[in-house]
Amino acid sequence: MKEPMTKHGYEKLSKELEYLKTVARPEVAKEIDAARELGDLKENAEYHAAKEKQSHIERRIAELSDILSRAVVVDPSQHAHNRVAFGSTVYLVDLDSDEEVKYTIVGAPEADPSKGLISYHSPLAKALIGKEVGDEVEVNLPGGEKAYEIEKICYEDICFS
Repeated sequence: MKEPMTKHGYEKLSKELEYLKTVARPEVAKEIDAARELGDLKENAEYHAAKEKQSHIERRIAELSDILSRAVVVDPSQHAHNRVAFGSTVYLVDLDSDEEVKYTIVGAPEADPSKGLISYHSPLAKALIGKEVGDEVEVNLPGGEKAYEIEKICYEDICFS
């Protein structure tokens, strides 16, 4: 399955992968070698801690490699946003509370709901994709069933920091 993300998200993951391969992996190998020299491996806490750290690093390298191999870099500024799509900023009105909320649909690695950045794969984003201004959507969220009306769809520069 393709993994849409912005150039920012792709570069962030690429930098993390490069760091893990060129810095973290060699450092943990040195830690393992140093711990081996301390003797009996059965009761060697430093050795076991370093091996566990190595396992986490290798798992993350595999995860990042997989995500980046499926990445499709999308420039949302190049799309019309007359319908909700990847990179759209969507203004919604909660039909129960009349509260207005704003979300921007981004790639999974870039998502930060506290900043209004929701993953393309999230239930809310899936409910919104393809909809137009004036459409109503109902979505089952962790907090319960929610109903929204789409008030505005546009492209806004995405602030990741």
